[in-house]
Amino acid sequence: MYWVTPRHLAGDDGALAERTGKTLSGLGWRMWPTARNTLLYVSPDELFGAEWILAAYPFELGGLPVAWQVSARSGAASVMTEWNAYFTTGVPYEVLADLLAALDFRESPDFGFEEPETVFNALGARGWLRDVDRPRTTASDPGFSCSVSLEMVPPLIQDADPRPGLVGWQAWAEPVLGDPYLWCASFSASVPDDLVAVFASSLASQAPVPRRTLPEGAQGRLTIVRRG
Repeated sequence: MYWVTPRHLAGDDGALAERTGKTLSGLGWRMWPTARNTLLYVSPDELFGAEWILAAYPFELGGLPVAWQVSARSGAASVMTEWNAYFTTGVPYEVLADLLAALDFRESPDFGFEEPETVFNALGARGWLRDVDRPRTTASDPGFSCSVSLEMVPPLIQDADPRPGLVGWQAWAEPVLGDPYLWCASFSASVPDDLVAVFASSLASQAPVPRRTLPEGAQGRLTIVRRG
């Protein structure tokens, strides 16, 4: 077992489904398999959902398959989702756990719309830097291997707001410039900024995380704090 930092380059240890599912079960979310060979978890108030969709292989972000889709509805009887967030394989499972815990704590899917500065303040508190050319939309870690940015929403990202040209928070890790992405995340336009700030703060945490395997391409950028 290795304890490594930074978190955003630690990968998912091949345990993204298991660890996230354990988090959701601990929160009391119900789970059942679907006809698409996915696993759907629903919060006790039935306002929020999280689905392991890797087997369905719906689409890719940055060349990586989307593994988890997190969604919110305005009411338990509503069929349409208000917003969605998507995470590929490789995303650190600690970040998803913190996001889901924050989601479980809230009482409404549309509470917490604040300014984008909320996200940048969360990253700045962890030592991340605003992009020189795009200081109002993008911040990166000091090693410039991971970015969080307010960008045009990619295709296939679903949101209740049908207007074209919307922007939403996007995040990705690129251990070496020009190499394949380690992971990607996409938040639709209506995801509350305070939830994205939770994701960003957890992502930028400097606390070491345990891993049995280290992701290829990131090993040279990771610091092994201790072995256990």
